[in-house]
Amino acid sequence: MISDKITEPPYPMARQCPFAPPEEIGRLREEEPVARVRTWDGSIPWLITRYDDVRAILSDPRFSSDAGRDGYPVTSAGMKQQHKANPTFIAMDDPEHAKHRRMITGEFSVRRTEALRPTIQRLTGELLDAMERKGGPVDLVSEFALPMTSTVICELLGVPQEAHEFFQDHSNALLDVKGDPARAGRAVEELTAYLTDLVAKKMKEPADDLIGRVVERRVKTGEMTQQEVASLGILLLVAGHETTANQIALGVLYMLENPEYAAIMRDGDDKAIAAACEELLRLLTVTHIGRRRVAVEDVEVNGVLIRAGEGVIASGDAANRDPRQFADPDKLDILREQNHHVAFGYGIHQCLGQPIARIELQTAYPALLRRFADLRLAVPLEKIDFRGDMVVYGVHSLPVTRGSER
Repeated sequence: MISDKITEPPYPMARQCPFAPPEEIGRLREEEPVARVRTWDGSIPWLITRYDDVRAILSDPRFSSDAGRDGYPVTSAGMKQQHKANPTFIAMDDPEHAKHRRMITGEFSVRRTEALRPTIQRLTGELLDAMERKGGPVDLVSEFALPMTSTVICELLGVPQEAHEFFQDHSNALLDVKGDPARAGRAVEELTAYLTDLVAKKMKEPADDLIGRVVERRVKTGEMTQQEVASLGILLLVAGHETTANQIALGVLYMLENPEYAAIMRDGDDKAIAAACEELLRLLTVTHIGRRRVAVEDVEVNGVLIRAGEGVIASGDAANRDPRQFADPDKLDILREQNHHVAFGYGIHQCLGQPIARIELQTAYPALLRRFADLRLAVPLEKIDFRGDMVVYGVHSLPVTRGSER
């Protein structure tokens, strides 16, 4: 539904502090927790900002994840193109969603993801060695955060690492909220062609990686098509490195601006580090434009009637700072006893790759801060280019240096 008058606030909104949701989000949470907002294409979905309401919607089958339904509030032109050309299980409802998700759930089991920890630790050390040799200043995004997460997901999937820049450029086209639809369309076509070709190769030459195992166990048995595996590959490649890479970079920046938290991450034991990582996930919530749904029947949420066919955005960043759920919500508190944040979503669509993301964060933060205890920004904070225009929040680049280096 599109209104005739522009009275709804634009979404996403401008931030006043780079480490906190927009002040308008907090005001809505307190005064109008179910409110209309206007998105990139002129549609006016409902924005849900309170923790209990967000979790209720994300676990309620009356709110559909099917991006093909009328009224679904697609995040960007790029994602609209992707959903249309390559629907994946995150844009499906049960039972189709459950069927597809079960086919790869085992790939993200605790046993299999823990087996990646030595590889992640080794890769982290190698990247830090390279940063040390290079001196300063360096861009932490391109020299550390992105190569770490992209290498891990490429290795997991069985995608050649030399394709990193190709995937990065194309994922940027998909994730740009205000991007060119034509560019996004080309990105979808080229990504699909690349992954389809890779799947075809693994049909002929079996490989012990995620795509290879899915080909053997699902495609060759007729449970999945090659096209579906290619679409799955795009989803995992984009989601598997963009979110964690930006969480790493933004978290480092936050700690450089708040040295007391850097000390916790640098000097703490495993339990303290894990707790600090959870708090950074809650505080920063890089998935800053919400989880999208569309009502399939009339539903009342916090006293407001949402009618069938109306879009809904469940705001994770607002929910993760809801004082009704988190005491002193704007403070990083590693002693927080109840930290059931929704940074990875909630319900049946909760992020499948969160065990890997946690290992990456718990490895990257302390290793970086222990190796470079004198790490600092190489430019003033106001010179940092934040990703407010992207589906995943963070920084486009993060120039850092050590001690007195310039």
